[in-house]
Amino acid sequence: MTEDEIRNFLQQAIDENGVMLFMKGTPDAPACGFSKRTADALNALGTPYAALDILPDPRIRQQLSAISNWPTIPQLFVDGELVGGCDIVTEMYDSGELAKMLGVEQPPDEEIPAPPEAKAPQSGPIGLENRLG
Repeated sequence: MTEDEIRNFLQQAIDENGVMLFMKGTPDAPACGFSKRTADALNALGTPYAALDILPDPRIRQQLSAISNWPTIPQLFVDGELVGGCDIVTEMYDSGELAKMLGVEQPPDEEIPAPPEAKAPQSGPIGLENRLG
């Protein structure tokens, strides 16, 4: 894929998925603690979402940052708009603002688990895991 094709693919993923998470690894096998915490917040809310592993090709991260003007991973988009990274998503989860934004009920005082030690990056083809059910 060319850089333009990657950028178009990423923009299409943002546009076509109401809740889109760009992360290191996958929701079932996160490759960093920040990505895990962000996926855990969405999972705790029972929110259907699509996820994309940015690790297989460094150009994915470069093109994503060019789209979002956000340097860190993970990045959560809702209805085509960047919400933010792990810290912002975690704060929004804790305050109930994330549940409200997503139109779901906040679980009772459930805290997102602390991030584990970072794992080695995984490699593989670019793939989009659709968790929209």
